[in-house]
Amino acid sequence: MTIRLAARYRIIDRPGERKTHPEDIPRGGGLALWSGLMLWSLVAWGNGTMSVPLATGASLVFFVGYIDDMRPLPPLFRLALHLVAAFLVLLPLPLPYGIRLLLLFWIAGCTSAFNLIDGMNGLCLTLSMSSFAIGAATGFGSFWGLLLGISAGILFWNFPKAKTFLGDGGSTLLGFLWSALLAEETGAILQGMPFHMVVLLLLLLGGVPILDTSYSIVRRILHGRSPFSPDRGHFHHRLLDAGLHGWGVLAILNLLHIALVASGIYLLGGGPAL
Repeated sequence: MTIRLAARYRIIDRPGERKTHPEDIPRGGGLALWSGLMLWSLVAWGNGTMSVPLATGASLVFFVGYIDDMRPLPPLFRLALHLVAAFLVLLPLPLPYGIRLLLLFWIAGCTSAFNLIDGMNGLCLTLSMSSFAIGAATGFGSFWGLLLGISAGILFWNFPKAKTFLGDGGSTLLGFLWSALLAEETGAILQGMPFHMVVLLLLLLGGVPILDTSYSIVRRILHGRSPFSPDRGHFHHRLLDAGLHGWGVLAILNLLHIALVASGIYLLGGGPAL
C-alpha cells in the first residue's frame, strides 16, 4: 500500500550519479515503518511501547523527512526540527546541563547520519537492525525487539533488489529512534560519567553512520569544499567502487558497526542484562 501511495504521489527516488539504482524507486518504506510503530503503540499502549515524548519526537522527525521527500526543505530548517524532536525526548530526563546539551546534538547528528548513510539497498536498515539487536540482547527494553522485527519486515522490500526505499522520512526516523531511545534508557548512567568519557561513548554508539559522516565532513573541508556537498566518498561508495558485491559491503560495514556499538555498550557497563 505504501509503495502504491508513493508512486501515486510521485514520492520517488530517481537515478543519478551517486545512486546505485538504474530506475525510479518509490520511497514508501518510511511510511510503513512509522505507521507500524504508531499502530503498535496504540494497540499495546503502556506495554513495551514508546514514551509520549519519544513518539512525538519520532513523528515530527518522520513527517519532516516525508515532506522533504515530496518537496525538498532547507537543511538548516530540517536540522532545527530534529533538535526540537531531540529536546522533547530529553526534557523529562534528569540530566546535567552539559550532558543534556551533548545528547541534544548527538541525537540530531545520528538522525541526519542515518539518512546520509542510506545510499545503497539494505544498508541503513541492516545497520539499524544490528543496533536494535544489540539493544534487545543487552536488556535495555522490549521495544528494541519490536523495532528489530519491523525493520526486518521492511528489509524484504529493500534488499537485494529494492521495491521501495526508506526515503528521508524512514532513514531519519531509524536514526532518531536508535539515539533517542538509547538516551532515554541510559541517561541515569551517563550523568555519573566524566564528560570526556561520555563524548567517546556517544561516538562509539553512533557506529558507522557517525563515523562515516564525520569522515566525510572532515574530508570535504580538507579539500576546500562545503561539508554538506554530496559526493561518492562515503564508505559504501568506496567499497562498491573497489569491486565488492552488495552483500560484501553490508557484511563489512555491519561487522564494523557491531564492533563500535558493542564497545560503547561495554563502556556503559554492558547494559542491564550483563
